[in-house]
Parts: sequence; structure tokens; C-alpha cells
Amino acid sequence: MPQHAEAVVFRCANSSSRTSSRRPNLFLQPLIVRGDSRTVVSLAFTEWAQSKGIAMRYIQPGKPNQNAFIERFNRTYRNEVLDAHVFVNLQQVQTITDQWLVDYNDYRPHESLGDVPPTQYMRRITPASNVYRPLST
Repeated sequence: MPQHAEAVVFRCANSSSRTSSRRPNLFLQPLIVRGDSRTVVSLAFTEWAQSKGIAMRYIQPGKPNQNAFIERFNRTYRNEVLDAHVFVNLQQVQTITDQWLVDYNDYRPHESLGDVPPTQYMRRITPASNVYRPLST
């Protein structure tokens, strides 16, 4: 599998890592995964990463600027989803989050990617034909 320099681990509303079967598999295997802290990243994930030869790097407590990309994503998610709605239950949070992620990845232009959505950007740099098939669950 091709490798990319670095990836980040993020937390959603329930403070756990999340994968959606509707999200396309857009990412190449990273060499390094950077996360908030050892207490956030599960032992199972850490063992999986080690088995794949992926190094784990942790930001220092109280230093969110060391993970600026994900802090920007968290701020956007908080402003546009968590602060914009009054939720009745966790399922509603999940449904609205899934809809927002489709918009965020498929339709919204990202300035850092030349004002194109991430899925369009990945098509430009990823020659693989099966990259846009949904992940199996």
C-alpha cells in the first residue's frame, strides 16, 4: 500500500474515533499518526498501527496548536453542527453529522486545497480506480 507522510486522529461528539460506511476510503497509509494524547487513542488502535509499521506521535497536553489542522476541523464541526442544533438524541447527532460530512468532503471548497472539495482534490492526486468505493463494515 502506498504511504503518506502523516495523518491525524480526531474525536467526534462522543469523544471516540468514528468511521462511517458512507465515507469513501480517500487516505493512503500514513507513516505517522498524530493524536491528542495516549488516553484518547485506544490500545487496539495503537497495536494496529504498530502492526502496520505506523508510528504514533502525541501532542503535548495543553498544546492544541501542535495539531492545528484537526483543531480547525473541530472548530468548524462545533460551530456548524454542535452549536447550530438542539439535539433530541444521539441518533440525530449521528444523522446530522453524516450529512454534514458529505457536504464538507464532497461539495464544500477548501481554501487549502485550491478551493476544491477534498474528494475532487484526491481524484487529482490518486490514480487508483477503486479509491471512491465505500468502506466495507
